[in-house]
Amino acid sequence: MVAESGLRVSQRLWAGGFTGSDGRTYRESVEDAVEARGTAAELRTDTLVVYSGARAGHTYNHARRLMQDALTELIPTAVKLGVTLAVEPMHPGCAAEWTFLTSLDDTLALLEKIANPRVKMVLDTYHLGQDPGFVERIPDIAPHVAIVQLGDARQPPAGEQNRCRLGEGTIPLMKIVEALKSTGYDGYYDVELLGEEIETFDYPSLLEHAKKAFEQLHANYQSKTENSIA
Repeated sequence: MVAESGLRVSQRLWAGGFTGSDGRTYRESVEDAVEARGTAAELRTDTLVVYSGARAGHTYNHARRLMQDALTELIPTAVKLGVTLAVEPMHPGCAAEWTFLTSLDDTLALLEKIANPRVKMVLDTYHLGQDPGFVERIPDIAPHVAIVQLGDARQPPAGEQNRCRLGEGTIPLMKIVEALKSTGYDGYYDVELLGEEIETFDYPSLLEHAKKAFEQLHANYQSKTENSIA
């Protein structure tokens, strides 16, 4: 149906949990990731989003080794299938059940350790864009970004994600998109909408608002670029 519609799939969500935090063994999580990686290839998307799993009683170093070992094991076939493993860090205020990677520096350190072009990261503005110095770091981050997820918030999460519609929160989406485009990033931008506030809107209106919000972000960048050339 996807092929017949002419739509393209931005990413396959998700694989991971290698720390055993969701009750599966390490091997079961790796096997699940193998299947997800194959599904990503069948869907003709080149991105599989990966969550490490929570620390689950491990030391941080051991949790990191489990994640690193799993990614290393998945890389050969990922390369063969043309699928990028996109590691997603999350804001510490809502990451407890998903990942121990709650900072940009820890995520970049993991990518540097693995050092393979088929292992990159997810840049979710909801999770990373709340850091006051984030925009200035984008030129260094951009080469490691597999996909961008746009999310906005009125305040940092405290247990659960509670996003708002794009442009209605405090995250500097315009500056982030401008910085990404100026570095040459030309990949997908997903829009992630979830939380209590989002649930008050009907789905068609959310889609329409998200479409217009992204078009405005893109149009503003284009306008600034044309003015600078002129």
